[in-house]
Amino acid sequence: MMRIIFYRNKCIGCNYCVEVWPERWQMSKRDGKCVLVGGKKKGQVYRADFGEHERDQNEKAADVCPVDVIRVEG
Repeated sequence: MMRIIFYRNKCIGCNYCVEVWPERWQMSKRDGKCVLVGGKKKGQVYRADFGEHERDQNEKAADVCPVDVIRVEG
């Protein structure tokens, strides 16, 4: 099992992660930042576990983030 770590408070809402992997990322109409679909908040960080079948898409989402607020572990 792998995990996404998302530092939402530092997100600038560029939408790149949504373009790469819309099944896991969405834009919030409330504040214009990204939302990690299935993510659970722990402090200021959101986390979501995922399987090997999502590895490439999640790594691409992390790579395209211009402020480096998405981490993929595992």
